[in-house]
Amino acid sequence: MTKRNPISRRNVLKYGAAGSAVLATPDFFFTGALAASHEYCNAPMGDEVTFGFNVPQTGAYADEGADELRAYELAVEHINAGGGGMLDTFSSDALRNGGGINGKKVKFVTGDTQTKSDAARASAKRMIENDGAIMITGGSSSGVAIAVQGLCQEAGVMFMAGLTHSNDTTGKDKRANGFRHFFNTEMTGAALAPVLEKSYGRDRKVYHLTADYTWGWSQQGSIEKYTKPFGWETVADVKTPVGAGDFSQYITPILNSGADTLVLNHYGKDMVNSLTQAVQFGLKGKEVNGKEFVIIVPLFSRLMAQGAGDAIKGIYGSTNWHWSLQDDASKAFTKAFGEKYGFPPSQAAQTCYAQAILYADAAQRAGTFKPSEVGKALEDFEFDGLGNGKTLYRAADHQCFKDVLVVKGKENPSSKFDLLEVVEVTPRSQVEYDPAILGGELGPYNDKC
Repeated sequence: MTKRNPISRRNVLKYGAAGSAVLATPDFFFTGALAASHEYCNAPMGDEVTFGFNVPQTGAYADEGADELRAYELAVEHINAGGGGMLDTFSSDALRNGGGINGKKVKFVTGDTQTKSDAARASAKRMIENDGAIMITGGSSSGVAIAVQGLCQEAGVMFMAGLTHSNDTTGKDKRANGFRHFFNTEMTGAALAPVLEKSYGRDRKVYHLTADYTWGWSQQGSIEKYTKPFGWETVADVKTPVGAGDFSQYITPILNSGADTLVLNHYGKDMVNSLTQAVQFGLKGKEVNGKEFVIIVPLFSRLMAQGAGDAIKGIYGSTNWHWSLQDDASKAFTKAFGEKYGFPPSQAAQTCYAQAILYADAAQRAGTFKPSEVGKALEDFEFDGLGNGKTLYRAADHQCFKDVLVVKGKENPSSKFDLLEVVEVTPRSQVEYDPAILGGELGPYNDKC
């Protein structure tokens, strides 16, 4: 897409007694008289407004990033056309038939997070400073999401989180300028644990392999919290690096650990590799403690299921959304995405599409792109027609609450895309919680660069 640099900006430096440079806060500001002429950061002056799509185009989560970018491009098409896909089923009709947002067409720029926080912040900063992005969205890692959310708060733009599942994103690290549509590990624990007890019984010995960053820690903690009441005991929680590739050194010790259950708190290609290797080592179906050894993948995606192949069969997990859902919104999105790209969308695609639509709708209803006003339009906004049933964007923590899907790898898939079956739709009421349990403070909105 064409880039623009409408306003010259620079970083402000102040110097201490020793002469060392220290970055002042906020990080960005408009120079000269232009500062007074802008009510908020990157206020669009022409007939276009710029979105920044910050996704992992390389690294362990690149497959999710590619699908996110496809969904964002589709969302921009529908916003600019004033209809199409889930925009036609969305309970709000603010964007319908208008074409664009507040009289402006949407264009976009992209960045590669590399599934690394520093790289993600750098690409987001570039899109804000050089391209005039009014809103940043994307990411397939909670570490990345938290880092970029913090930067957007400092920079005075909105952050509409993509695929981020850690409790911390809308918990201890929440920020007023940030909003999350995706569910979190607390909801996964609440939805998945009852199904695990029903399927595998009580009093199991659990071995966790956990991605060593905020999402992995959060996921492991939530599964432990919700399975402990029925006697599931953690015998080990081993941290693994993101992008390890070969997990054999972590899997070998499980064979002699006395565990009869393996929980893979991994995502993307890491999950594909660790699950495939665990099955190759003969863990799946082995008898331990008089029980059949089972493997659990708390957070699933269709893309991961494709990568893991037969290893995924019979394995339980949770997901934010699945293309096989038969509500009008899911069918409309799956049809539009399939017609454009030739295959069904992933959960990453659905949540990112929804975030772009939700931001655009809120800006249209607010009549401005000013972050504080757009945020107020999102807070306690209840909606339907985006594929997850009736949904609430809670004001207290900027977290969406909706039904959660518990899924299992299909034993006899009908196609390479039909790999997961929905075994339970957990109602929103079962996964809601008091925001105080996750801590953090939203603080005030920031509208200024």
